[in-house]
Amino acid sequence: MYDAGSGEELALLTGHTDRVNSVGFSPDGQTLASGGDDATVCLWDVATGELLRTLTGNTEAEHPSGFSSVAFSPDGNTLANISSDWRNEDYIIFLWDVSTGTLKHELTEHTTWVNSIAFSPDGQTLASSSGDNTVHLWDVATGEPLRTLTGHTGSVNSVTFSPDGKTLASGSYDETIRLWDATTGEPLRTLTGHTGSVMSVAFSPDGKTLATGSGDNTVRLWDATTGDPLRTLIGHTGSVYSVTFSPDGKTIVTGSTDDTVRLWDATTGEPLRTLTLTGHTGSVMSVAFSPDGNTIATAGSDERLWDVATGDLKRTFTGHTGSVNSVAFSPDGKTIVTGSGDFFGDDNTVRLWDVATGEPLHTLTGHTGSVNSVAFSPNGKTIASGSRDETVRLWDATTGDPIHTLTGHTDWVPSVAFSPDGQTLASGSGSFIGASSDNTIRLWDIETAAHIQTFTTEFGVQSVAFSPDGKMIASESGWMGHIWGESVLELWDVATGELLSTPFHSRGSYSSRGVAFSPDGKTIAWGIQLADVLTSTQETTFVDHDESVSSITFSPDGNTLASGSGDGTVLLWTIAPQKNESERLNADVNGDGVVNIQDLVLVASRFGQTGENAADVNGDGVVNIQDLVLVAGAFGDAAAAPAAHNLSTLTPETVQRWLLEAEQREFTDAVSLRGIAVLEHLLAALIPKETALLANYPNPFNPETWIPYQLSEPADVTLTIYAANGQVVRTLALGHQPAGMYQSRGRAAYWNGRNALGEPVASGVYFYTLTAGDFSATRKMLIRK
Repeated sequence: MYDAGSGEELALLTGHTDRVNSVGFSPDGQTLASGGDDATVCLWDVATGELLRTLTGNTEAEHPSGFSSVAFSPDGNTLANISSDWRNEDYIIFLWDVSTGTLKHELTEHTTWVNSIAFSPDGQTLASSSGDNTVHLWDVATGEPLRTLTGHTGSVNSVTFSPDGKTLASGSYDETIRLWDATTGEPLRTLTGHTGSVMSVAFSPDGKTLATGSGDNTVRLWDATTGDPLRTLIGHTGSVYSVTFSPDGKTIVTGSTDDTVRLWDATTGEPLRTLTLTGHTGSVMSVAFSPDGNTIATAGSDERLWDVATGDLKRTFTGHTGSVNSVAFSPDGKTIVTGSGDFFGDDNTVRLWDVATGEPLHTLTGHTGSVNSVAFSPNGKTIASGSRDETVRLWDATTGDPIHTLTGHTDWVPSVAFSPDGQTLASGSGSFIGASSDNTIRLWDIETAAHIQTFTTEFGVQSVAFSPDGKMIASESGWMGHIWGESVLELWDVATGELLSTPFHSRGSYSSRGVAFSPDGKTIAWGIQLADVLTSTQETTFVDHDESVSSITFSPDGNTLASGSGDGTVLLWTIAPQKNESERLNADVNGDGVVNIQDLVLVASRFGQTGENAADVNGDGVVNIQDLVLVAGAFGDAAAAPAAHNLSTLTPETVQRWLLEAEQREFTDAVSLRGIAVLEHLLAALIPKETALLANYPNPFNPETWIPYQLSEPADVTLTIYAANGQVVRTLALGHQPAGMYQSRGRAAYWNGRNALGEPVASGVYFYTLTAGDFSATRKMLIRK
């Protein structure tokens, strides 16, 4: 459960033993119902998060049917839920008495999957839609069928009543929406326009507007009385499976297979809290804020200046004859520098422009390949440029004369960055389209042009950035393979060249590049994600662009993030302000107001560091096991250890190592002993009591999915994927794995929806079998395209 205003998590409700498919609030908002594949409906107290009652379905069957949808009657006394399972040929709607938990009726007229249910506003009628292309109306009191509505030529995915109860709307796989007289069942009108399956339908609270979500990735608004189209909401990059209005009717909320939930202004159809700058005729390769934060420069097919407040285009710069790959403001905001070039050898120049007039000042020539990155030094006197010709060049910003050429890289140089004091330059090298000969970051002395040191990564470095204090470098590196890509965020200690954190991996995101520190140094923007600098853990993911993200930057005040994309747009994002340093508690290492597992992991990641450090909880000048057990002790008591599903960043081996070191220290104080007890409970939570294969996510999916599992003991693990006819599609040999949880995306098995030859498989039902030692289990998944 989340706070709708702030987005902060309020409670995590646990109790289901399999995937949770649907949730719904009671009309008074005091109870939450959830239905899962474990064939149960759980009723929860919203205020406390406590489990009130569990409603159990047909658990005696060989394959108990999971519950896929839940809905309260308007008076809150009756709960309806769907149970559909092709193995048992069970297509049932259950009606329950909420107060007693007793089953009132089983509705069994549908002949295949039941997709959606909805109560009429007076609570006397229930509507249900099905893959048998029909809508059924039922008498809630008796459970008897009233009438069957026919006319759709495809599966009916969603059904809903208008607020006055007079009209019923249904959306179908046949790409149409139908409006029916709810009393007589007579068809009123058919709405057409979507070019994909209609997955969800919802009336506005005043009943005047109908919103529909579709497999064509759009949301459409219709006049509910006339059926006339009003507007189309565009932005999702996946099928829109869910759409609903806020209670006041001012906001529309949509959920999509692009893994995002979006908020829209119901009156204008505009996305909320985002600003889109359009006009480039090709990819936006680079974005930069002016020093005062009022202007954004963008580079792509040309260079443009935009007013941040209004989104209006202020000026277009023309002169480059190739793609403009990078743009940067001078520290005084009076000049911009751009770098250009493409695969065909056009341009390969660096240019300086007058911001006020748009006039060109200098053209800097010398590179023999495309110029991929440019940067001003903090004092504005020097420009650095990185090129496909494997060199970095330094230029006089006033005259445009060359100063130094830095050589040593053996591949493209996509990124350059000055340190805050202007004395050091970082350059990242490597290609993202295949194997690279140079996956390095090099540091250079600006005054002498001498090479200082080299950091080596796994893949080609696409972006580098110094932290505001100059002590760290963040690098984003990635590789585009023939099937999938991988992107890696790493933090480096500038003085020692050591990695400061475990690399943060993200599969399938090679096309989202760029890295930037927030002005306060607490947050890193990485492609389409925000990560906490201290923990290197992902905080927020932004998914609004239709294509790759090529550049990101923070505004000077840190409240806005700009992202440029291959879809030709720039998006501006509002960033929540960070907590003040004075608000930190000693054990609350990351300053988020609570002492939890993130603080524990942070301390562990900084073991051995000396000097002033937030992870040095006891203030003795070094981060060690004493700090870790103090943080664990601040959890409260041993029972406060987090549940296993929150521990994706930890392994049993790590916690065992902590306990061994703690044992060697022979702690005797009460807080430390309590902390050790927490660590022991933590270890127990990390080692499952039994080996299990879990449900893949997402499911249905297209084109990729993650398959989680857990091991109670070490084993050689193999995952085999079968077609419905039993033919082997793909075998994933995962190797020898230690006991533990493999549930997060970074640890679960990954399948990209392709066979052993690298070909995409067809839509349909597939099965996956996990073999781990003597253990074997099989589950079902669905590809829907």
